[in-house]
Amino acid sequence: MVNLKAQKPAEIPRTVEPTELPEDELRWCTVSLNEVLQQSSRLEASVFDIEGKHAREALKRCKWPIKAVSGQNGLADCYHRPRFKRIWVEKSDLPIYQPSQITEINPKPTAYLSSLTGTDIDTLRVNKGQLLLTCSGTIGNCTYVGNTLNDRIFSHDVIRITCKNEIDSGYLYAFFKTMTGQALIRSNEYGAVVSHIEPEHLEHIPIPDPPYILKKRIHDLVIHSYILRDESNAMLEQAKSLLYDALKLPPIEKLRPHYFAPNVGLRNYAVRLSRIDGRLDASYHVPIVDAILSRLEKEAAKITTIGDPRICKRIILPGRFARVYMQEGQGTVFFGGKQLYELDPANKKYLSFTKHGDRIKRELLLKENTILITRSGTIGKVALVPAHWEKWVVNEHIIRVEPASPDIAGYLFVFLSSEYGHQLIKRYTYGAVVDEIDDRHVSQVAIPLLKDLKIQTEINRLALKANTKRTEAYNAEQEAILITNENVIHAT
Repeated sequence: MVNLKAQKPAEIPRTVEPTELPEDELRWCTVSLNEVLQQSSRLEASVFDIEGKHAREALKRCKWPIKAVSGQNGLADCYHRPRFKRIWVEKSDLPIYQPSQITEINPKPTAYLSSLTGTDIDTLRVNKGQLLLTCSGTIGNCTYVGNTLNDRIFSHDVIRITCKNEIDSGYLYAFFKTMTGQALIRSNEYGAVVSHIEPEHLEHIPIPDPPYILKKRIHDLVIHSYILRDESNAMLEQAKSLLYDALKLPPIEKLRPHYFAPNVGLRNYAVRLSRIDGRLDASYHVPIVDAILSRLEKEAAKITTIGDPRICKRIILPGRFARVYMQEGQGTVFFGGKQLYELDPANKKYLSFTKHGDRIKRELLLKENTILITRSGTIGKVALVPAHWEKWVVNEHIIRVEPASPDIAGYLFVFLSSEYGHQLIKRYTYGAVVDEIDDRHVSQVAIPLLKDLKIQTEINRLALKANTKRTEAYNAEQEAILITNENVIHAT
């Protein structure tokens, strides 16, 4: 027998040697030599993690036959691309997306590749119907490739999964989203500093093989969820297009801000003393902001600010606080700015309502159609709260903007989430090490009102309808996961 012990994430006091820890401070299990050999003689404790062992035991009790995720008799073929040296350019027709973005509803490119990059770029593209699984750093995040992601370029740190039968794609996705699926994936990770899994590890992950009709029911719910996401994204693109047409806005990279003395070899500009506004940081006065405001003034009926009572009821900047977390299901769902673009935020935590009840009610609790803006670190990520986020909580690094009414909420979101709105938010950034903005800055962000009220109303309607579809997509996915748990994994 091989006895493997893994220390809990909790810190060990430096004055106490690890050997002196009582048993309840350790997560441990006993592993047979046969189990070690079945796992390719791996001795990492994570391979035999208690959660993973419980997951495998649950599948042994499952009444359905068990297959492997991949391999000769598995449900899917899995692969990833080799590492390559990247050649970056400022803009090209080869945008690339990172593994951390696969859970976003509508990811935007983080960088652009040069066509001179020394790899077969087309093999980096993902195809509709595939599943993507993160295999480095944060392990096990999964998505289905619908219209939104189809043909987009992803880095090598994503496992591409192509199911042998079409209906298995939605079913396998739902399985990976369950706690059982996640525990099995994590039990295969390796790496002392950065965690990894490889495509061949999926050959060792067991999965129940229920009847066709049950798998198809799960598959159809997942596909329906992703169709709704695609429709939501299309509506927001339509709303953005209407906004740009109404204000006659070109793509922002085509704006030509005026710089002072362009022949000196670096960007520089002059600012009148009357326009300093008490700010001596160059980013506040960057000419792109003047170019944007000049363009808006020409075509808007009026330019107001978020702080205008016609636009916003109130702007909330929560104070910092020491958090008390609970186990899943025992507290209020809690997440941060990193998950703001996700339908169902990954790595959710659970905040104690007993300890933080007053603060949660007063300034943290989310309401439908509230606009969220990240204020620290990455500035200006914008999200519109969908119905299924109500009663959830986001952290104090996110400013809440409560629109004056549903009649302006969608329009306000579309403008603030545009490239133009982002620049107007970002201009207020301050901080020598960590970038920050606060509620006063947000209240001063310029908002154009359209001359044609019907177009403004239509933009608002499209945004709110898109937000409704996102909640419908969430509900469909949750139903698929529930069926997978109750009727497949735990069916005995």
